[in-house]
Amino acid sequence: MEYRNFGNSNLKSSVIGFGTWELGGGYGAIVEEEVVAAIHRALELGVTLFDTAPAYGNGRSEEVLGRALGYKRKDIILVTKAGIGWDEAGKMLFDGSREAILAGVEGSLKRLQTDYIDLLIVHRPDVGAPLPEVAEALQDARRSGKARYVGVSNFTAAQLKECLPAGPFVADQIGYNLFDQRMNDTIDFCRISGIGVMAYGSLCYGLLTGTLTENSFSGQEKDWRKGGTPFGQALFKGDNFLKNLKVVEQLKDVANSLGKSLPQLAVNWVLSNPGVTVALTGCRRTSEIEDNVGAVGWSMSDEDKRRIETIMQRASGLSNVTWP
Repeated sequence: MEYRNFGNSNLKSSVIGFGTWELGGGYGAIVEEEVVAAIHRALELGVTLFDTAPAYGNGRSEEVLGRALGYKRKDIILVTKAGIGWDEAGKMLFDGSREAILAGVEGSLKRLQTDYIDLLIVHRPDVGAPLPEVAEALQDARRSGKARYVGVSNFTAAQLKECLPAGPFVADQIGYNLFDQRMNDTIDFCRISGIGVMAYGSLCYGLLTGTLTENSFSGQEKDWRKGGTPFGQALFKGDNFLKNLKVVEQLKDVANSLGKSLPQLAVNWVLSNPGVTVALTGCRRTSEIEDNVGAVGWSMSDEDKRRIETIMQRASGLSNVTWP
């Protein structure tokens, strides 16, 4: 395993992070025992960062992760999110008020069975409150000792700049993968400013696993990808999906020529960006995390990257509009 610091901070993490969105059920049915086994295997392989959020299954992801970590909690970097609440009917709301953020932290601590969060980040910028006020609330959580470090998620460079006067921010968690390179400018800003980047969606929500087929979402009513437009890109919609599956097959050829799996190629590409600290990968099974950690310890040549760039020019459904 390789490890990097978050920008100029003392927070150091494995370059592979364990994403737990899947634990909440948003990717269809899961077997909890298999996911827990994958978490334990990740720990054995040197993965030290685990990312979750109250939004993942209305707190279920946090609960499962908290139970799975047990006494190992002290050995890892625990990341969760704030700025999320629910109305009386159970509908999720984005709420960046100080009261909502601090109350949300208390709920997360209880579900995660811990008394502090290593890295607390606001889930997205459109939380109905001025960003400087959101930033102050996060810093209050840090000053209280409930969070060791704070950061943001899905913030552009301009939005992040609004937060910096409130105090130190060590991370911006953004979508970044071969199909989605819209935030390159923000990654550059973070690198120059000494702020770490967590890249979520490194495997493009399953597309870059190489396991999806045109019938993968049939009968999966609870799978959020059925909408076809993850984070503003129509990658899974109609003919776009079929074309992108062909792109994936061509990327597999590149991976095979290097003696690597497609997920290893995709994650290695993300980590080749010097501004990226952690590539988050969602895992359901031990075999998946074992494969993902094979993304570290080697480098692609410039020629390999040019081959990949040429292939990606055939991708469909991409958008230049940032999300959200």
